[in-house]
Amino acid sequence: MGEIGYDTAHLLGALVLLTSFALLSQRRLSALISAFALQSALLAAAAAWQGLIQDSPHLFVTAAIALLLKAVAIPLALRRVMERFGIQRAAEPALGVGPTLVAGVSLVTLSLLLVIPTTAASAALTREDLALALSVVLLGLLMMITRRNAIGQVVGFMSLENGLILAAVGVKGMPLVVEMSVAFAVMVAFIIFGIFFFQIRERFDSLDLRRLDDVHAEEEGP
Repeated sequence: MGEIGYDTAHLLGALVLLTSFALLSQRRLSALISAFALQSALLAAAAAWQGLIQDSPHLFVTAAIALLLKAVAIPLALRRVMERFGIQRAAEPALGVGPTLVAGVSLVTLSLLLVIPTTAASAALTREDLALALSVVLLGLLMMITRRNAIGQVVGFMSLENGLILAAVGVKGMPLVVEMSVAFAVMVAFIIFGIFFFQIRERFDSLDLRRLDDVHAEEEGP
């Protein structure tokens, strides 16, 4: 595919990274979930494109899993949780949007400084894909740290996992079993987080994780 294949793959990876910043900047849960669905759809497009330029049909399976599970099923399930529990619409970031985005840019810079020199022997597309993927992983981790609401933390975890899939599809020859195991791990994690939601809601009548700190302080006493 030549330069067109390289440029398109690079563009799709950059768009996945851009949506990570969109996730960090959202203040409303509904917009947060929509941004995650968009990121997952872009990830599916990136996987499908890599399948085309690498001539790897199994990557189309990865793209289908990302599209159906992460761009459609999980966002719908999260919206259902919001409706079921009557959750507040605010995403409740622990930091302001400005400081969070500055921290995000710093993490992207760190990713470039770590990946590019250490993968000098690899192809240019692989090096840049790995740098973008590590950036998405670190931004997902940052989101988990800076969100007080449990749903926001789940979205951060799923975004982190999107970065892992982006890394997997960018490396030529990655076996399908690895990608399938990653998808299975996501499903298991989502089930665990679902149980986590129900337990918090039943115990504290809220999904705001600050309530856990309040209860812990009350149990310790003065």
